[in-house]
Amino acid sequence: MQTKTALITGATSGIGLETARILHAKGYSIIATGRRQERLDALKSEFSNDRIFTCCFDVRNREELQSQIQSLSEEWKAIDVLINNAGNAHGMEPFQEGNWADWEAMIDINIKGLVAVTEAVLPLMLARKSGHIINVSSIAGDQAYPKGSLYCASKSAVSMITECLRIDLNAEGIKVSEIKPGMVETEFSLVRFKGDQSRAENVYKGVTPLSGKDVAEVIVYMVEAPKHVNIAEVLLMPLDQASTTVFNRKTV
Repeated sequence: MQTKTALITGATSGIGLETARILHAKGYSIIATGRRQERLDALKSEFSNDRIFTCCFDVRNREELQSQIQSLSEEWKAIDVLINNAGNAHGMEPFQEGNWADWEAMIDINIKGLVAVTEAVLPLMLARKSGHIINVSSIAGDQAYPKGSLYCASKSAVSMITECLRIDLNAEGIKVSEIKPGMVETEFSLVRFKGDQSRAENVYKGVTPLSGKDVAEVIVYMVEAPKHVNIAEVLLMPLDQASTTVFNRKTV
């Protein structure tokens, strides 16, 4: 049986890294992408075989990512699964105190970056009439919360892009899915609060959040569903979370 290939963006940490590990352990060949070459090198060393290929690019650089994907060998171009995981939150202030650079980063990474990667990979799937695109979104795309306007908007856009893509590709033999995690403890909050470790840790205080591995295991479940089954949408939350704003925080 031919080895399947998965391309994962944002594969250098958190959900993307754990998804790469699980799929690789299950026999998939992995195309791991990210902005940090040293982490991609570490992942390649961890896997230590020929079933991993790394591409270092920022999803905001459409020309660079297109060039790298187009330059893949014919073997690596046979991409069965695209997991659009790269995404970030930047800043957390009321809209009236927001920062344009933060807003632009979220739009460029979470929306335009996802579209650019999909644009580059989709022709390879269309040519084979086969494939599966999984977009990693967020509960924030469904439910607004204070000080989250642009992040929530960016994830809402991912949801609508996913739904429209599923309709557009309905006759093409390509699955399109979305996973919407709630609170996940990764580098997410550290990035959002620009390296403020104390503020990042407070996000998870008193609750047991999801881990990157928890989300990755559900993504892999979606990937391995029977050919005729498309798990179109999954909302995944920790037990301690009921919505974007309601948490069961324990006190010591």
